[in-house]
Amino acid sequence: MQLSNLKPAKGSTHKDKRIGRGQGSGRGGTSTKGHKGAQSRSGYSRKPGFEGGQMPLQRRLPKFGFTNMNRKEYKAINISTLQALAEKLSVSEITIDTMMNAGLVSKNHLVKILGNGELTIKLDVTAHAFSKSAVAAIEAQQGTATKL
Repeated sequence: MQLSNLKPAKGSTHKDKRIGRGQGSGRGGTSTKGHKGAQSRSGYSRKPGFEGGQMPLQRRLPKFGFTNMNRKEYKAINISTLQALAEKLSVSEITIDTMMNAGLVSKNHLVKILGNGELTIKLDVTAHAFSKSAVAAIEAQQGTATKL
């Protein structure tokens, strides 16, 4: 066996139907497209959600809810994560830059510190927002929670 005599297994391939190649082919005339109408024309493509002229689902269902333009999305970080980060880097001050370097947040994130977990060391934390429980946990260890 050489590269020059490789071919597919017998019966695994078949010839494509050649459409629109005259009456003798058995697929001439309308070329399997039926009579007239948009679907028989060249260049036609059905829009997403088109249901043959029936009122489409996205127009049959009512609209609801709204999007608040002024919503601020925060990246939530628990104090247990800060504890682990401080122990790993052996620091007592955690800022946005510290979290960015550790890969916890990106430069575009707003950071909110949440109070889940235990804090056993004194930390000075700087972030965009804090939950009440996080502030209580940080201040219980004589640390400071600075809001940007």
